[in-house]
Amino acid sequence: MVSLPVVAVSATGSVETMTATGSVERSLRPMARPAMISPPAGVELDLVAATVAQVTAALADVESAPRSSPTPPATAPSLAPQPAVAAIGEDSGSPARSLRPRIRPASLSLATPAAPPVEQATPQPVSNPAGFDRWVQGFRPRALSQGISPATFDRAFARAEFLPKVIELDRSQSEFTKTIGDYLSTAVSDTRVSNGRAAVARHKDALTRIEAQYGVDRDIVAAVWGMETNFGSYRGGNGVVSSLATLAFEGRRASFFETQLVDALKILDAGDTTPERMKGSWAGAMGHTQFMPSSYLEYAVDFTGDGRRDIWDDNPSDALASTANYLAKFGWIAGQPWGVEVRLPAGFDYAQADGRKKMPSDWAALGVRNVAGDPVPDFGSARILLPAGAKGVAFLVFKNFDVIRRYNPSDAYALGVGHLGDRIGGAGPFVAAWPQDERGLKRDERKELQALLGRKGHGAGTPDGIIGPNTQAAIRSFQSSVGLVPDGYASLTLLERLRR
Repeated sequence: MVSLPVVAVSATGSVETMTATGSVERSLRPMARPAMISPPAGVELDLVAATVAQVTAALADVESAPRSSPTPPATAPSLAPQPAVAAIGEDSGSPARSLRPRIRPASLSLATPAAPPVEQATPQPVSNPAGFDRWVQGFRPRALSQGISPATFDRAFARAEFLPKVIELDRSQSEFTKTIGDYLSTAVSDTRVSNGRAAVARHKDALTRIEAQYGVDRDIVAAVWGMETNFGSYRGGNGVVSSLATLAFEGRRASFFETQLVDALKILDAGDTTPERMKGSWAGAMGHTQFMPSSYLEYAVDFTGDGRRDIWDDNPSDALASTANYLAKFGWIAGQPWGVEVRLPAGFDYAQADGRKKMPSDWAALGVRNVAGDPVPDFGSARILLPAGAKGVAFLVFKNFDVIRRYNPSDAYALGVGHLGDRIGGAGPFVAAWPQDERGLKRDERKELQALLGRKGHGAGTPDGIIGPNTQAAIRSFQSSVGLVPDGYASLTLLERLRR
């Protein structure tokens, strides 16, 4: 996957994550979560507005530019699925892609996480469209040629069915204009923080051992768990074989989903779970932390030592250890924070906030300090991140921030995970406030902004609605030319200025 600052499921089924700067990046993971749900009056909905939608790299429509943020290698898919979503706040370098699709429900329980019931019924024939049955017949020899046993295939497809709702979710598109501040207010709500602290207390021994073995902060692992399934309260109830077969049959991303389907069959062939227990999102993301089958094969671990990598079990140990393993494999640095909230000095040169990295001591020499007024320790090189431009909260972010982005290539998601982890560990809210007077730009508005920049001599390339480094540079150029603070932030105010 993963919906988040401002998330929206794209019509192509890819997850569009709007960067903190207003850009949109596509994740390779499909997702099945609604981009935003309105809770009943008086009820605080502890739900991440951004969800997932992993799509293939070929579908990624991103502005090319150098970026250091982590992305899974071609051979290493990522973790969770969901329908295409546009999440606010990505773009801190080159486009990072996640191979994991994932799904989140329309509502996530605020109570103590309870696992969804697991169906254990005896396989029974189902009625499917003739075209789907023919596709399954044609797919069988392809699966067997990749090592799937006939018995595993036949058992997996004995109950498999075409799911029209999956196609509907995959094709649906919602565009959201929530700001990153609004997104974080739900992603890191007091209720979610409280639930997270309770979850860490319940699983303290396992999380302590996981941290010791993989070197990944246990509160960050718990935060990923909270962002993905609200600490296991909703892991998806769709049969993964049926969901992936439906998407592969439908054909728009047949190759990607057929590959995921074969990987799901490999999991069944290995005996890690059964078709009845292999539940997940409508896009095939599975377990407490929403691994796609390909990511499962690459990164899932048997932490409990029972011979199975069981990310579906009510005991989340294998899933949490698998998440720690994933982050460790992408370079997590023990003892380094993901980021630190900072204050920028008066007269700060916002051209410095273009992704360039310096040691915190070098930033301190330019007047950048933490919110207490002290220099940030030299944990490693860091860059300045301004998710809402000069008017919002400012951060120094380190390599671990980019490692989180490998799970979901969204600045907003990474901020959510990092801040939720800090809050679970006892830290307070951010000190600075987020702007409250603007909404995020819609895709058509972002394209209009790019076109207007070009007409005024600040070319950002072909208008595509993706606010990447090239567009940010064009924005800074325009802002400087008219006496505005050159923070490179694509805002509604900026668009209105360009329209004059």
